[in-house]
Amino acid sequence: MPLKSFKVGGVTVRAGHPLIMGVLNVTPDSFSDGGRYAATRGAVARALEMEREGANILDIGGESSRPGAAPVTTDEELRRVVPVIAGVRKKSSIPISIDTAKADVAHAALEAGADIINDITGFINSAMVAVAARHKAAVIVMHMQGSPRTMQKGPRYKNVVAEVSSFLRKQAATLEKSGVRRIILDPGIGFGKTVEHNLALLKNLPRLKKLGYPVMVGASRKSFIGALTGAGVDDRLPGTLAAHLWAVSQGAAIVRAHDVAAHRQALEIIEKIAVKPV
Repeated sequence: MPLKSFKVGGVTVRAGHPLIMGVLNVTPDSFSDGGRYAATRGAVARALEMEREGANILDIGGESSRPGAAPVTTDEELRRVVPVIAGVRKKSSIPISIDTAKADVAHAALEAGADIINDITGFINSAMVAVAARHKAAVIVMHMQGSPRTMQKGPRYKNVVAEVSSFLRKQAATLEKSGVRRIILDPGIGFGKTVEHNLALLKNLPRLKKLGYPVMVGASRKSFIGALTGAGVDDRLPGTLAAHLWAVSQGAAIVRAHDVAAHRQALEIIEKIAVKPV
């Protein structure tokens, strides 16, 4: 039975009370802010700054998932993320998500103080499922067609909404059978999808919500915004806010964003207007 509402640290995840997940890439090559927070001290400072700006959750990643990105070794990813997670945890109790597709990295991150595993491969690796179950971690199950290196090379679906929904439902069931209960679903905007696929998923978020789990949307600065508007990566905040406010109006429980302060202000206004999820 899906959990529609649950706690992660001191935060409640549920539709109708949208949360902001602040993005912190401790990589040299991420598409948006690669290299800016590669040093541990700067990364920890940025994490605490995002908390002050209004982030409810932090998502820390040490391997770029931009289209065409090459993989990094486990040792390198551990070197990047573990000191940052430990550093943040010493100074804050904010829930931390580790953005990784490697079971060993997820385990080390949880040991260092992380609360959530955010796996862009959707927990297709049984070792990752086992780590989540062992730590009783909350999880984010994302859909991606292909890998970061190949995902934007002609992605094709017969019915993108049906196929993404089916994958997420299946992976959530696998996790539940292993004892993992706190599950969040992410349709994977921009991960093996064309502009039309992304729009179809955003238009049909209520279908994902009907699966019974909280839904997260991460459209922040994504290329489909640039394709639709002509805006460069650093000029996509208006498009990002539009996509995320739409997602919240359709029942998304979390939006994953680089620009935390702007999202906090936008969500405060939406909450005052009292937009109800469909």
